[in-house]
Amino acid sequence: MTVKTKTIEVASKADTDIINITDHAEKAVKESKLKDGILTIFVPGSTASISTIEYEPNLVADFKDAVERIAPSDIKYRHHETWDDHNGKSHVSATMMGPSMTIPFNDGKLILGTWQQIVLLDFDMPARKRKIVLQAMGE
Repeated sequence: MTVKTKTIEVASKADTDIINITDHAEKAVKESKLKDGILTIFVPGSTASISTIEYEPNLVADFKDAVERIAPSDIKYRHHETWDDHNGKSHVSATMMGPSMTIPFNDGKLILGTWQQIVLLDFDMPARKRKIVLQAMGE
């Protein structure tokens, strides 16, 4: 088995930015020169996640609305008392979604559904640059 690791960086906007990173994932598989295997995508940090979505404007807006209902901005988060950074909802949202996912690939192509794109979900309050680790394993 061969393992190839690549790190990318993307800029996000504040408070639940959803960024399509499918092209980056496809490029990582292609550059790995592996035919069959799995691609793990991981975002270091505790206020961002990796997932899939049908990346179209109305569903992106629906997802942001759903996150607000699950982890509302206008409630007390005890985390704020610890660091005074006012991103408790960011931590809660990211924890529920998870920092990584694994996607199989065959013949050098990711196995994704027709309307399925890979996304970075950045829940943090300040705009920031995020590093994302893409690790292809296979033959």
